[in-house]
Amino acid sequence: MEFKSKNIFVNLPVKDVNKSTNFFKELGFEFNPQFSDETASCMIIYDNIYAMIMVEERFKGFTKKEIVDTTTSAEAIFCLSAESREQVDELVNKALSSGGKSYSDPQDHGFMYVWGFQDIDGHIWEIAYMDESAFN
Repeated sequence: MEFKSKNIFVNLPVKDVNKSTNFFKELGFEFNPQFSDETASCMIIYDNIYAMIMVEERFKGFTKKEIVDTTTSAEAIFCLSAESREQVDELVNKALSSGGKSYSDPQDHGFMYVWGFQDIDGHIWEIAYMDESAFN
């Protein structure tokens, strides 16, 4: 049987839910209040794609493993697609001016343009624009 999921929920531990929520609101993301409270916030990335931002204590309730120290280790790289190179620059610049840190320099591969940042909790995000006409 082939497995297909209708939704994706990425769970991210954070130090302060309100600060992290406000950071992503400044980048233009919206949140679903139905799945948010004082310990977690449901960030809407796109239709059926969500990031559950939750305080570390709540996150620990889902795993017996240690939470990654993002100052020394990478847990994953979350890559989001953009509609243009300008949108990549706009989002990363907003992240940097809102308290995020630089993760990488812009990379121009001709058909693909990528730039990354770390959010205020050290999670790594890349924003990528891919020129699909280059594949036709």
